[in-house]
Amino acid sequence: MLAHNETNPWVVLDEQEVYQNAWIKLHHYKVINPSGKEGIYGKVHFINKAIGIIPIDENLHTYLVGQYRFTLQQYSWEIPEGGCSGHETSLSAAKRELMEETGLQAAKWVYLGKAFLSNSVTDELAEFFVATELSLFTASPEETEQLQIKKVPLQQAFEMIENGTITDAVSVLALQKLQLMWMQGKWK
Repeated sequence: MLAHNETNPWVVLDEQEVYQNAWIKLHHYKVINPSGKEGIYGKVHFINKAIGIIPIDENLHTYLVGQYRFTLQQYSWEIPEGGCSGHETSLSAAKRELMEETGLQAAKWVYLGKAFLSNSVTDELAEFFVATELSLFTASPEETEQLQIKKVPLQQAFEMIENGTITDAVSVLALQKLQLMWMQGKWK
C-alpha cells in the first residue's frame, strides 16, 4: 500500500461566515485546492455533537423513535438521538436524550464509537452508546418533536436497516456497529 501525505494540501485564501443559527454555521471559502487551482468550498459547522443511543432491555428488545423529519419531508424511524452542547459530556447528553425521547433511564452505559456523518460538506460528529438495565418513566420530548415510540426485537431493528425502513445515518451506523460486534462475539 502506498503511503499518502497526511498534511493539509488546501490553502484558504478567504473565509466568510454566511449564515448562523442556534444549530449550525455556514462558511464559504475561497481556496487553492490540492491540484493547485483556485476554487470554492462550503462547510456546514454543527454547533452541537450528535448523540445516538441504542437502549436494550433484558429480552433483547430496543426502542425506536419515529418522527416526521422536516428536512426530508418524510417520516423516519431512528434510535433515540439528539444534540450534545459544549457544556455537557457526551454521556450526560445521551442520558438526557434517552429520558426526554423515550422516558427510559439506564443503569449501565457502554460507549460504542463515533463517526463523522458527511465529511465532504460538514464537520458533524456523532457518538453512539448502548444503554442497558432500563427503567421506564415519563418521556418529555421537545416542542419540535412529535414522537412515536416503538419497542422491537433488536434483530428486527437490524432488519429494518437491511430493508430500508431505517435510513437515518446515526441509527444505521450505531446499529450496524453493534451488529458487527455481536457477530464477532464482542458483545454479550
